[in-house]
Amino acid sequence: MKSALPKVLHEVCGRPMIEYVIDAARAAGVSRIVAVVGHRADLVKAELSKHSDIEFALQSEQKGTGHAVMVCRDQLASHHGAVLVLAGDTPLLRSESLGGLLKAQAESSAAAVIGTTDTDANHGLGRIVRDAAGNFVQIVEERDATEEQRRIREINTGCYAFDSQLLISALDRIRPNNNQAEYYLTDCPLVLKHDGLPVVAAKVFNVAEAMGVNTRAQLADVTRAIQQATAARLMANGVSIVAPELTYIDPRAVIGQDTVILPFSHIQGPAVIGADCRIGPHAVLEGAVEVPAGTHVPAFSRITA
Repeated sequence: MKSALPKVLHEVCGRPMIEYVIDAARAAGVSRIVAVVGHRADLVKAELSKHSDIEFALQSEQKGTGHAVMVCRDQLASHHGAVLVLAGDTPLLRSESLGGLLKAQAESSAAAVIGTTDTDANHGLGRIVRDAAGNFVQIVEERDATEEQRRIREINTGCYAFDSQLLISALDRIRPNNNQAEYYLTDCPLVLKHDGLPVVAAKVFNVAEAMGVNTRAQLADVTRAIQQATAARLMANGVSIVAPELTYIDPRAVIGQDTVILPFSHIQGPAVIGADCRIGPHAVLEGAVEVPAGTHVPAFSRITA
């Protein structure tokens, strides 16, 4: 990101990207959330501490994805049941997909479920290898894949559902036997499979959800995707957005039917706009603004709350 700010605190549509992941987890039924913090942990904790349901685990040294989960050992030990492991830089995750991951884990009584999707843009991503019957065999990273395996379209999204106690057992047995000398979470499913336990690859995600943000360009791509989804949802519910590509609307905004949003208007924050309003053009609404039904917000107006 070329930034002093921790990646997960970079904003997408006015909110830190990690909050989208947390929202999706909550909506999928997750009741306990542990945020693993490392680089600039003070900043991440300060931002997330406003959420009363978030606990923290400190990864003082960054030794890989498996190590990141290892530092949650105390929280895992006190939990019996399913646990989701998610990345904080994937703000396009949907609660429906996370729910599908948990459902697959419950229905198969799996020790681990790996969330997957299909894509032709699989360069650099871990491939899901299945046997002739379609059962999960292993995750193969591109650098280790054969030419045939590199043609596999099904990829690992980096989202997992584990049985918490079996995850602890697997974490105890993975080793940093790689060029980076890191503990890889992707080794855990194979450990559990070698124990004779059921491990499942569930194709419950779309490829956009797997889009991690690692550059400013990807941050813009994700922002654009959320803006397009927000405009589509509002228009489907009876709001007229004259030029969606020239309008910014916070996904938390609530807008009534037959309201017209004119070009270059900017609605940032959890605004509540009634029905039959006319906003803009070039109007700016910031914060928890409330606009009564039938209101005309003239061009170049600025309303803050």
